[in-house]
Amino acid sequence: QVQLVESGGGLVQAGGSLRLSCAATGRIFRLNTMGWYRQAPGKQRELLATITSGGTTNYADAAKGRFTISRDNAKNTVYLQMNSLEPEDTAVYYCNAEFLTTLYSRINSWGEGTLVTVSS
Repeated sequence: QVQLVESGGGLVQAGGSLRLSCAATGRIFRLNTMGWYRQAPGKQRELLATITSGGTTNYADAAKGRFTISRDNAKNTVYLQMNSLEPEDTAVYYCNAEFLTTLYSRINSWGEGTLVTVSS
């Protein structure tokens, strides 16, 4: 029904930048808060940043100052601009979104993840 498709992951050298994208597809009446998470091997999945439909952002300490979340409502897409990447940022990055499929049905969905590898 509703899917989140991530792109933009890959291999980058320390100090470099990447921009992740996550596009929501399917029947969407309203796209509410979207967010980015990551999970490194052997670690818990952690929240990085969220952005509301109105553009209000929140950042975890690990992301604040280096990462920027944004969205393009016309494209149903959320972005994560990552600068000054460090090897510790290596993880699978997931996008998450809250949707209204109708006025009365709210769901939460996850993307399948995109791998970011930062080399030293």
